Amino acid sequence: MVPTILIIDDEQHLCWALERAMQQEGYHVLTTTSAFKGLELIRERQPSLVILDLKMPEMDGMEVLRKAREMQPQLPVIILTAHGTIETAIEAMKIGAADYITKPFDLDELKIVIKQNLVITQLANEVSFLRSELTKKYSKLVGKSPAIQEVVKLIERVAASNATVLITGESGTGKEVAAVAIHQNSPRRDGPFIAINCAALPEHLLESELFGHEKGAFTGATSRKLGRFELADRGTIFLDEIAEMSLSMQAKLLRVLQEMSFERVGGTETIHVDVRVIAATNRNLTEAIEKGLFREDLYYRLNVFQIHLPPLRERKEDIPLLANHFLEKFRPKYLVNKISPEAMELLCNYHWPGNIRELQNVIERAAIICQGNEILPEHLPKELLQTPQNEKELVIHFPDEGISLEQVEKELIVKALQKSGGNQTRAAQLLGITRSALLYRAQKYGIITS
Repeated sequence: MVPTILIIDDEQHLCWALERAMQQEGYHVLTTTSAFKGLELIRERQPSLVILDLKMPEMDGMEVLRKAREMQPQLPVIILTAHGTIETAIEAMKIGAADYITKPFDLDELKIVIKQNLVITQLANEVSFLRSELTKKYSKLVGKSPAIQEVVKLIERVAASNATVLITGESGTGKEVAAVAIHQNSPRRDGPFIAINCAALPEHLLESELFGHEKGAFTGATSRKLGRFELADRGTIFLDEIAEMSLSMQAKLLRVLQEMSFERVGGTETIHVDVRVIAATNRNLTEAIEKGLFREDLYYRLNVFQIHLPPLRERKEDIPLLANHFLEKFRPKYLVNKISPEAMELLCNYHWPGNIRELQNVIERAAIICQGNEILPEHLPKELLQTPQNEKELVIHFPDEGISLEQVEKELIVKALQKSGGNQTRAAQLLGITRSALLYRAQKYGIITS
């Protein structure tokens, strides 16, 4: 869309000259010699930028500026002023003017100032749009279960601080949603939220992504690149899958967290940043430390405030709310507007190994398949239709002479593996433990798991 520039100046010849010059630059131009007419045009036409004379007979330019800012708070206004009124122009900038040009002025200088302010406004609008899209994408934590309400309370408490947060939980439980919620409820909400998946990049590329690089730092580095930490200055950086980071990268990250400074790859300049760090993992970091896969000092640096997101199978009362939330989200694209009681029962009985992400995918798939306005059982994936009602009934036989806890544990593990068809992850879910804990106990009792 072509920007519209409004010129308000009581000198008719100046309005005419500026109009021609701005039209040659490709702008749509409105002009008026009346301050009152100028305010009317701002209200009705909502221009992209205003060029305003500070001294006019009908109304002082300062008053025009105040009223214009009330109507359009983000409207850039460039003040035109004579040499003797520069102090007043500076005062106008305190009120909210974008810039000022002294008369007589250089036309090329004015063109540059206009372009700069239009670019700044466009970038501000894009940032505002992206923030709104971020809010739409991640929305809020949905649920009424005690488990998720406790998470909401923790987020509210930690958001106002600058503390580093470690978010734990299985894949698909909404760790990035929680990170966005912390950022949006924090004093840094107007700053950037920068996310990076530490598992998605090899070590040398991850270092460059986090800290940036200088031109010629390595093959393919044809120009300087700012890293995620630098881009997140005065905002929040979200380090997802932090446990997948190599030990050498963990050491480099630890130094940054301690000093909030770093050098770009191939550079010598020390960059200082003000960044809030939120990290997330689906792995048990305590076990990773024991195995030598994660630095203990980094763990304590990250684990200032921990938030654990429960798996969906532990908050099944939230499934109807989440299912309808996703249905509402997809409604603009699909015609479906409800879920049948039978389909909802199947959704509630399923164990959801992929958690909320899997539920969202199932709802969208069903909405695509459904030809009517209601999701029925036949629209759901076959694994939901085949969910046995007695899935959690693992029967233990107690002999008359009694049984030890070790024997009970061993039998439970064997039965869970049988019920899951040898699937270790599913067996661990049935038992309510992690896969690594299952493997440890299976090895302890000599149970073959593969």
